[in-house]
Amino acid sequence: AAARGLDVASYRERVRAMFYHAYEHYLESAFPYDELRPLTCDGQDTWGSFSLTLIDALDTLLILGNVSEFQRVVNVLQEGVDFDIDVNASVFETNIRVVGGLLSAHLLSRKAGVEVEAGWPCSGPLLRMAEEAARKLLPAFQTPTGMPYGTVNLLHGVNPGETPVTCTAGIGTFIVEFATLSHLTGDPVFEDVARKALKALWKNRSDIGLVGNHIDVITAKWVAQDAGIGAGVDSYFEYLVKGAILLQDKELMSMFLEYNKAIKNYTKFDDWYLWVQMYKGTVSMPVFQSLEAYWPGLQSLIGDVDNAMRTFLNYYTVWKQFGGLPEFYNIPQGYTVDKREGYPLRPELIESAMYLYRATRDPTLLELGRDAVESIEKISKVDCGFATIKDLRDHRLDNRMESFFLAETVKYLYLLFDPDNFIHNDGSDFDVVVTPYGECVLNAGGYIFNTEAHPIDPAALHCCRKRKEEQWEVEDLMREFYSRKKSKKFTLKRPPDPDEEENAKDPEDASSEKAGEKRNSKKSSHSLLSCPSQSFNSKLAVLGQVFLDNT
Repeated sequence: AAARGLDVASYRERVRAMFYHAYEHYLESAFPYDELRPLTCDGQDTWGSFSLTLIDALDTLLILGNVSEFQRVVNVLQEGVDFDIDVNASVFETNIRVVGGLLSAHLLSRKAGVEVEAGWPCSGPLLRMAEEAARKLLPAFQTPTGMPYGTVNLLHGVNPGETPVTCTAGIGTFIVEFATLSHLTGDPVFEDVARKALKALWKNRSDIGLVGNHIDVITAKWVAQDAGIGAGVDSYFEYLVKGAILLQDKELMSMFLEYNKAIKNYTKFDDWYLWVQMYKGTVSMPVFQSLEAYWPGLQSLIGDVDNAMRTFLNYYTVWKQFGGLPEFYNIPQGYTVDKREGYPLRPELIESAMYLYRATRDPTLLELGRDAVESIEKISKVDCGFATIKDLRDHRLDNRMESFFLAETVKYLYLLFDPDNFIHNDGSDFDVVVTPYGECVLNAGGYIFNTEAHPIDPAALHCCRKRKEEQWEVEDLMREFYSRKKSKKFTLKRPPDPDEEENAKDPEDASSEKAGEKRNSKKSSHSLLSCPSQSFNSKLAVLGQVFLDNT
């Protein structure tokens, strides 16, 4: 039923039109640069040089139902994106936007009508790209604490003079993408480094249970000691919850629930959240930041809907005051903070509205969606797209359209107004896919959005595992059997090489063999991580008798 006469279908169509207005101008004026500059109708590289907006918008295309453009973009990205470049990239941003975007598109590609290769979802060109991008980030994690540097050079690794100070979110926002990568590729290194970083933050929380804003990843000393739920910390808490759901991991959830108690005790006042000193709990800034608006959505994921709604309504009053959320809002004064009056078309309040609407069907949430569409169209729409609002008081604009506008803001708005979208599947509908590892169920719903709104199908994490474990067992048995010293048991701690894997999947699939060859050249740089292993396709079993090609 339409909320108090709000025409959901017409708003959905307006959101679709918004997407295409921005997307088509990006393609026309800015591609292959990362982002569109909407006031000058040109492009700029911002986070690297990956045609970022294209990667970020890819799964939104499918959510809007545009399979033909999705397919075209997949081909463009395969041809055109190269991570072997001399660029200093944010480890955090590259992970959430590039790795997350590619993983999500990889897992949705069959649904989008892409012809997938035989080993899918455990292999495929987008998965190989995601893995390649993630491997470029691994050198950042080689620190005494396991907490990563914030910046890495994609060609040379961590720069010699790199600052060791990283924000908490930049350390704790990897488990969703990295665990997905490990489960799909069989290489545990990604999930391992992500978990180690999460645990290092947990270990360094204060006696009253809070974490600060920035920490030195070499010494584990807190450099910025403000504790809150907003900028610099936000997605660490988000990924404890989402990682717990994705991996069914009780330990991650219990970490979050402990933090949640401390956050309620020390930072929550009248359904607002303030910033406090992490050791003493004294208020340091009575400020609401627009990034904090994700919190009600996160509360809804753990079932705390009443508290979530109350906080959401506080944040919505700020939106109504300005027609957007200023980056900082002084709570006692009820006004913007100097130099922080802008609204770069962020998604967080809309994201929370989408989650809460799924949970409550409260029509107020659709009204926020309506207000967002009206505001963004009225204030920020220009001939070449949508521009960041530099100041909500006088509606001055900035010459930038962040890639998250198409990845998140438009996506969450569309999903708020599209109750029947496949993303909202309740499990009654699903696909059974036959992989070389056996049957597996996909697209049954329960998608986990990464912090850039890229949906990950949790079921996919179980598609590629069984056979890997069996494979290791076979390797172990054979090692034991052929070991000169019969007393000594060898246990394989690592999966087979990705390229041996490729060949193991389907010897006749020439394309996957080629992919394997291509990867061979890159192997030398990771030799430290691997121990020698017999390649799987050189073994043969006849009537249960196992032979090796050298016997």
